[in-house]
Amino acid sequence: MDLEINRQRFAIDVPADTPLLWVLREECALSGTKFSCGKGLCGACTVHINGQPMRSCVTPVSAAARSSITTIEGAANDPLLRLVQETWIEEDVVQCGYCQPGQIMAATALLRQNPKPDDNAIDAAMAGNLCRCGTYPRIRAAIHKAAAKLPLPKGAR
Repeated sequence: MDLEINRQRFAIDVPADTPLLWVLREECALSGTKFSCGKGLCGACTVHINGQPMRSCVTPVSAAARSSITTIEGAANDPLLRLVQETWIEEDVVQCGYCQPGQIMAATALLRQNPKPDDNAIDAAMAGNLCRCGTYPRIRAAIHKAAAKLPLPKGAR
């Protein structure tokens, strides 16, 4: 099957029920997406499929065929994803860093849907992404900082 990942085409020969996470890491050498719980509960494996945040550890590769997949490595092609990464650095969010690719992917999806989220919207969007180091206040600050750097929506003042 053919996959579009970070605007590149990959020809993959794996069983249709193989988790997308393993295809990304093992077949495509994109190791930024992390394995943690394997049950879609922690968010470390979050990627975008057609712009929507999805848990790649529980998504069969067949469900992602004929879709646009973006991983953390796709920042070079996505100005918003790059902006979120930059604010993560500015706010010194990362402690151990293991969950951060999934956190950044979830935050980017949030800002794409809601460019000026309040704390409640941030908390709701990020609720499924766990950070064992407890960097939640810095994550929220980085999201607010990224939102402040975005242009206002058309018609807004």
